[in-house]
Amino acid sequence: MPECDWQTSSYCGTGNNCLGLAASPDGTLRIRESVAPDTFVTTSRMGLGSLIRVIKHGALPSGT
Repeated sequence: MPECDWQTSSYCGTGNNCLGLAASPDGTLRIRESVAPDTFVTTSRMGLGSLIRVIKHGALPSGT
């Protein structure tokens, strides 16, 4: 698997509570948590956009 150029938010600071985001060569996006950098999920740009909209609108089902 080729290396990815992982990006984190400037709001992250120096803590271990950060998400990293990288574009892979095939055009998909990878998201990882700073406490488990070897584990990531893969999604599309559209999928990530949908997740962000749901979070911003507080539309997640209860229990998640």
